[in-house]
Amino acid sequence: MVVFCGHLTMVPLGLLAAKLAHARLVLQTHGIEAWTRPSRIVRWSCERASTILCVSRYTRARLLGWAAIPPERAVVLPNTVADCFTPGDGAVLRHEWGLEGKKVLLTVGRMWASERYKGQDRVIAALPDLIAAGHDIVYVISGEGDDRLRLEQLALKFSVSDRVRFAGALPREILIEVYRMADLFVMPSTGEGFGIAFLESMACGTPALGLDAAGARDALCDGELGQMAQEQEITATLARMISTVGRDSQMLSGAVRERFGRERFANAVRAAMLRPLEV
Repeated sequence: MVVFCGHLTMVPLGLLAAKLAHARLVLQTHGIEAWTRPSRIVRWSCERASTILCVSRYTRARLLGWAAIPPERAVVLPNTVADCFTPGDGAVLRHEWGLEGKKVLLTVGRMWASERYKGQDRVIAALPDLIAAGHDIVYVISGEGDDRLRLEQLALKFSVSDRVRFAGALPREILIEVYRMADLFVMPSTGEGFGIAFLESMACGTPALGLDAAGARDALCDGELGQMAQEQEITATLARMISTVGRDSQMLSGAVRERFGRERFANAVRAAMLRPLEV
C-alpha cells in the first residue's frame, strides 16, 4: 500500500497516515516550496518518504541539498499537458481583439508580488527597444494578482501602455485561442518549478522563449523544444525570434506530445507509485 502526499508542507500528516496504514509514503514536490531548507519536522518527515517525486531536475537538486536521503529516492517526474491544447490559427480572436497584422507576444502566469520572478516586467522593459527597431508589437498578459497595478505603472513609465493588454484570468477555451493567436510565448522567469505554460503554448503550436534557469530548462528541453536565453540577453533574443521565428505548429505540438503527453506521463506515474513496493 502507498500513501501519496501532494505537497511538502503536508508531509508530516502524510507520514502519520502512512504509519497508521502500514504503507509506504510517496511525496510530490512542485518547485519553490522545496528549494529552501524547511522546518525540522518537515525535513524529518520528508527524509522518511520511500520516494520523492520532483517536477524538474532543478527541484530535485535543491531538495537533495538539504534532505539526507539517498539520491535514488528522489525521482524526476515532469508535468504533462492536457489533450485540449492543440494547434489552430487563432484568426477569429485576433480579429475580435484588433490584433491583425501585429506581432503578438504572450505571457500566461500569475501576477502576485510574491511571484515577480515570472518576468512580465522584463518583457515590458524590452518593448521600447523592440518597437524602436520597427516591430509592431502587442504584449498580451493573461493572469491575475496583486502585482498588476505595478505592471500597469511600469507600462506607463516606458510609454508602452497602448502595447500591453492585460487579459485577466481566462477560461480554458479562450486561453487555448490566446495561445494559438500568439506569435511567441515568452516567460523570462527565474523561479519556475517547471513551467507548464510553456508546454501549453507549444502544444498549441506556438514557439516559446524562457530563461536558461531553474525548472524552465526541463519544460523547454534544454532548448530542443523551446528557446532559452540568459536574463541579460532577453531583449536581443526577443528581437531575433520576432524577426526569424517560423511556425510548424503540428510538428512542434507533436514533439511536445511525444515528450510530455498523457500516455507517457501515466506510465511514469505508474512506475513511480509502484517503485516503493518493489523495495
